[in-house]
Amino acid sequence: MQQIIESGNAYLITVKANQGNLFKLLQSHFEQSTALSDDCCIETSRDRQTQRRVRVLAPPVGIDPAWVGVKRVVCIERQGRRGQKPISERMFYISSLELDAAEFGERIRCHWHIENRLHWVKDVVMGEDKTPLCAGHALTNFAILRSMAVNLFRLNGFASITKGIRHLAHDIPQLFSFFQ
Repeated sequence: MQQIIESGNAYLITVKANQGNLFKLLQSHFEQSTALSDDCCIETSRDRQTQRRVRVLAPPVGIDPAWVGVKRVVCIERQGRRGQKPISERMFYISSLELDAAEFGERIRCHWHIENRLHWVKDVVMGEDKTPLCAGHALTNFAILRSMAVNLFRLNGFASITKGIRHLAHDIPQLFSFFQ
């Protein structure tokens, strides 16, 4: 964290339940404090309806000094439906930025957009986490190749990587045309 701050950069980090003390501190801080900034929006897309509430507070007293530069803590609560299934989620973040709730919400959504469009595809569609490669630089090299493949499919008009793989599975000349 110190290096991030000293280099003139900022951070926005998810706090998960496995970070026990900090997670519990943030839970109680948001239950007992009034937000500096609050933003709420409702979104409907495909079979989903989601209400997202973003609240921002100053950091709590007693936060571990190892968390250098924390200026804001953020809570995002999502509630809604995916098809017929109800969803409810509460996430916490710490940040060295001093933004309002709408700005934090936008940055966090942009991160998830990247996560869903690249990492999820590489893991679920291309089986990256199941790959048994472990010698030398094999993992890194294949991760680069998977990223290139995703980008090439998208540059060539495939919104669905799965459909792109199926479409090109037996069309090697068209596949190689991506490199021209």
